[in-house]
Amino acid sequence: MVTPQGLQRGLPLLVALAALCLALAAAAPTGPVRLGLTTGGLAVLLVAAGLGGVMRRGRRAAGRLAGQLTMLVGGDAAPCFSTDDLGQILFRNAAAIARFGENTAPTLVGVLHEQFASPSAVLFRLQTRAANTGAAREDVVTRRGHLRLSVHRLGEGRFLWRLEEFQDRTPAGRGAEGLSLPMVVANRNGVVLFSNEAMRRLLGERPKRLDRIFLHSRFQTGEEVTVHTPDGQIRAIVAEVEGVGDRREIFLVPAPARTAETVSADFESVPVALMTFGPDGALRTANRAARDLLGGGPLTGLSFHDLFEDLGRPVNDWLLDVIAERLPAGAEVLRLRRAGDEAFAQVQLRRIVEQGRSGALAILSDATALKKLEAQFNQSQKMQAVGQLAGGIAHDFNNLLTAISGHCDLLLLRHDREDGDFADLEQIRQNANRAAALVSQLLAFSRKQTLKPERLDLQDLLADLTHLLKRLLGEKILLRFSHDPLLGPIRADRRRLEQVLMNLVVNARDAMPDGGTIRIETEALALTEPLLRDKATVPAGEYSVIRVSDTGCGIAPDKIDKIFEPFFTTKRVGEGTGLGLSTVYGIVKQSGGYVFVQSEPGQGTRFDLLFPVHDLAEGDHGAVPAPPAETAPRLTLRKDAGVVLLVEDEAPVRAFASRALRLRGYTVLEAENAEDALKTLEDPAVEVDVFVTDVVMPGLDGPTWVKRALEDRPGVKVVFVSGYAEDCLSEDQARIPNSVFLPKPFSLTDLTTTVQNQIA
Repeated sequence: MVTPQGLQRGLPLLVALAALCLALAAAAPTGPVRLGLTTGGLAVLLVAAGLGGVMRRGRRAAGRLAGQLTMLVGGDAAPCFSTDDLGQILFRNAAAIARFGENTAPTLVGVLHEQFASPSAVLFRLQTRAANTGAAREDVVTRRGHLRLSVHRLGEGRFLWRLEEFQDRTPAGRGAEGLSLPMVVANRNGVVLFSNEAMRRLLGERPKRLDRIFLHSRFQTGEEVTVHTPDGQIRAIVAEVEGVGDRREIFLVPAPARTAETVSADFESVPVALMTFGPDGALRTANRAARDLLGGGPLTGLSFHDLFEDLGRPVNDWLLDVIAERLPAGAEVLRLRRAGDEAFAQVQLRRIVEQGRSGALAILSDATALKKLEAQFNQSQKMQAVGQLAGGIAHDFNNLLTAISGHCDLLLLRHDREDGDFADLEQIRQNANRAAALVSQLLAFSRKQTLKPERLDLQDLLADLTHLLKRLLGEKILLRFSHDPLLGPIRADRRRLEQVLMNLVVNARDAMPDGGTIRIETEALALTEPLLRDKATVPAGEYSVIRVSDTGCGIAPDKIDKIFEPFFTTKRVGEGTGLGLSTVYGIVKQSGGYVFVQSEPGQGTRFDLLFPVHDLAEGDHGAVPAPPAETAPRLTLRKDAGVVLLVEDEAPVRAFASRALRLRGYTVLEAENAEDALKTLEDPAVEVDVFVTDVVMPGLDGPTWVKRALEDRPGVKVVFVSGYAEDCLSEDQARIPNSVFLPKPFSLTDLTTTVQNQIA
């Protein structure tokens, strides 16, 4: 934008240019050149005349404006300025000349740059607001006090500024120069507005920011601070006075000489672990209880970081935040570096001021037991979640395996052993059974398998297993037995306990590829008080112990806590599923026992299985007697053997079960869900001998609809089938007379035998 000053400087140049053109035209010969120079000179002369007119009108307007401003603010006691939109000063009143001088900078920014920090930003902000709204005002802190800036828009590109200064009755300014105590005046952003002679002499320069003076810019009155000087760091006590507006007046007082650190008798003998730390994390003091909690060694020269470790962020950051009051006092559970990996303490920090020095007081309490309990709870939650997942997967697989093995049985009925397809069908059936065994392992881990407990003599059980176990081990490995003659009987599922022992023996064999010895020992154990071992508590009582040990490679310490987790294995890929020991754990726990492991790398591994002694003489009549050897009953293939109402929501399972029962001569009524079954039974002409129903179905479940149906048909027998364990309906089944449970997957023979036994 062209300013009046620019026009005034440019007009003589235009006149000189016009005169030059006309002189050259007079000297030039007649022709186009002469004509062009004459035309150009006259044109420049006309432009100069126009500009002169504009300047005269501008001077007259400026004069009128200056006269108006003189009449308006000429006698104002506050300095007043008129500027254009570029900040050039067009007018200043007598008070402005008296305060700042007449020959000062041509811009208002230049006039005010010594009065407060960043005047250009403040003036631009105020001028912008005045251009939009007509006026603006703001108070700023200066070295003399504070200044109120007011601006009004006079017209297009013209602004009137008024400055009101308020001086405080404080030592700042000239009065502070005579103080012997160093002092500074700063704003809230840490910008130094004034420093007296004592402060400048101490620092060797005029400071611009507080962080140039102090090691830590956050402090309170009465605290000891560290000050940077050319000769090094010195200590001082800080005193801060709140000034007007945003001003901070900070004085430094010499710090008293510090004597040798001593701990008072009360602090040393208090039965609570106490420690104090400085802002840099250095340990200042620690009483006897704190030293004992941290291991009892010397603590001299250690820091907060050397003593504690956080699992989330650096501990020194937390300490400094509390001392600087960026965070309130609080507590955290930290690991103790000097007391082992499994030692924890709850550390509560509070900000303190000690002999003028800011710091933090740490109150410690032992949290090791709490942390272990938390780890056990987390592990329990994880195992429970995996168990629920395993149980759900097992249910779905059992439905699939029931359909596969069932239809395979139907096909086998139509093929003789000499048939070419018989071998293929037999392979399908065997692999379906293998899959069912794998699902059984999942249910064992989740402790949702159906157990058939009986009273067992462990010596007889081990004697029966001896031949099978020796076949599993081969010739390189010796198997040794040792029995306690006082061993008592236990109550467990025979087949599942055999599975536990086989898993342990196979794992021991795999740990000794070059051969070795496996020992299976039994022991009668009487506990007069609870036994604490491996984060578990075994109640007092009599127990029968089975101990399986080997001389193999052992288990690494970092893996021994994970061996019972599902799918965890130390074997190479393809050599194990990781379900063996998790199955052992699930079967033992579901049987009411305990399993413990002890191992050292290169020294072998030992598993201890503890089962409560089960003695019928104690009056426990709930034991299930050992069932007789299973013999397949002879099925009668006759028509009209009975009427079966089959309720199953899985169509493939329903199709197989329906065909299997019809082949044995039963009349089968099918229903997809409980609602359809109840609707079928509404007809009184329908006679039913047996309900075969799934337990878990959409809508009404099996026990619920059966209870309703039995109200009108009390003599009907019931067969519950489910891919879940029997305990999922044990409570409901106990209330339903003449009911049995058939777990999935079941074969054609299992189903028809169960139904025939119910009718018989």
